[in-house]
Amino acid sequence: MKTSKQLHDRRKMRVRSTLARKGSGRPRLSVFRSGKHIYAQVIDDNQGRTIAAASSVDSTLKAKLKNGSDKAAAAEVGKLLAERAVAAGIKEVLFDRGGYLFHGRVKALADAAREGGLTF
Repeated sequence: MKTSKQLHDRRKMRVRSTLARKGSGRPRLSVFRSGKHIYAQVIDDNQGRTIAAASSVDSTLKAKLKNGSDKAAAAEVGKLLAERAVAAGIKEVLFDRGGYLFHGRVKALADAAREGGLTF
């Protein structure tokens, strides 16, 4: 029987291979969630650099957030990331949910990023 880590890694690789096929040179919005916080960054894989990043640990958000691990925190991170990405000149991205299912905090972050001006 596979462990949950092995299943997560399989999902992650499946998502990344799909993104690589669809890529067309667009940056990737990558999400990582832990038990206490959520992190997101826009990555240009061609140059191997991070264009914009935001997290619930960020000093601009930490004071506003009651908790770093709920949907409200994910939505704030998504808004801040979209704001920073648009300021850097990025409007279209590929959404890399990693091995996480698209619901809850991951969906809240994605919806907020869309509202902030990112297209995916």
